[in-house]
Amino acid sequence: MKSKRILIVSSEFPPQPGGIGNHAYNLALYFSKHDYVVTVIADQRDVDPTEEVLFDENLPFVVKRIPIRSVRFLMYFQRILITMQAFRQTDHVIATGKFSLWNVAFCSLLFKRNTMAVIHGTEVNFKSAALRKSIDLSLKRFDSIVAVSSYTKQLVQHLKKDIQVIPNGIDLNHWQAHKLVKCDLKGSPVITTVGRVSSRKGQLEVIKLLPELKKHYPNIDYHCFGIPTEADAFMEQAKELGVENEVHFHGAVDDKTLKEGLLATDVFVMLSSESETGDVEGFGIAILEANVMGVPAIGAKGCGIADAILDGKTGFLVNTHSVLEFQQALEHLLTNKDSYSQSAKSWAVSHSWDVIIKKYIEMLEA
Repeated sequence: MKSKRILIVSSEFPPQPGGIGNHAYNLALYFSKHDYVVTVIADQRDVDPTEEVLFDENLPFVVKRIPIRSVRFLMYFQRILITMQAFRQTDHVIATGKFSLWNVAFCSLLFKRNTMAVIHGTEVNFKSAALRKSIDLSLKRFDSIVAVSSYTKQLVQHLKKDIQVIPNGIDLNHWQAHKLVKCDLKGSPVITTVGRVSSRKGQLEVIKLLPELKKHYPNIDYHCFGIPTEADAFMEQAKELGVENEVHFHGAVDDKTLKEGLLATDVFVMLSSESETGDVEGFGIAILEANVMGVPAIGAKGCGIADAILDGKTGFLVNTHSVLEFQQALEHLLTNKDSYSQSAKSWAVSHSWDVIIKKYIEMLEA
């Protein structure tokens, strides 16, 4: 009988936002559903731990939070110590996130356990040669490596290791639209992006296309949901382009508001790009979350989004700066809305965590 104890070491974890944390949470949750005994090690991310404590109390697995320290080094040191202690009491260790890769690789020098690295994108795309080398050396210590997209896999092809691609999953129960009524979003068509307002997520790239898109769709409006990190700067750009009345930043909203916003959306958009520091979109889980609501998508080529969109069936992949490609994709999706909507829903269902977790179990028990 295979051992059933799993330790997940993550750089992020809910209830605070973050794609890596969301992925780690679902790994832990669905392993638990398959009778694995799961422990998670993650940082405390809020100075007031109340929300995190309440969140952890209702989980079917144990979460060990590293308390926030004013001296950051002490947090790193404590994380290593707690990880070393947890190594003694587990059979499998999964590392996800930058520091977690270093941490687990180091601990594996002292304790022999079955180790798996999950790589998302940014943590294997550093511009610093020293940082890239340190991650490469760490990854070589792992027994197996999972990339969340083919794009992420190619970022570490030089390691000459067997890397399996397992896409991000979606919790269908959470995203199905029970008893929801679409909200009243201005515009026809309505295009929407969900995610932190930042250069990487590509909201500015969409804004730059709006002046030309308005010539063909005079009533088009662009809605953005997510932490408004660069919203003010992007709105200034919108004003310079004369499209400030067509751009709407809603900020971070609750689940109900977000779902009702997606129900009112005609086409989801994510024109992500690589930042100067190497921050990249490894997959684009927000696309699947829109798909499950019946919303097809337009996404950027050249990043992990290529694995999140079934090009020509659940949406289209376009060159980020090509207004012609974007306009043609938008026209296709609006003209055949019902067909693309059904395909998008089916695509999302194929990425259910009930399906995805079995791929991880197969790897662990091989």
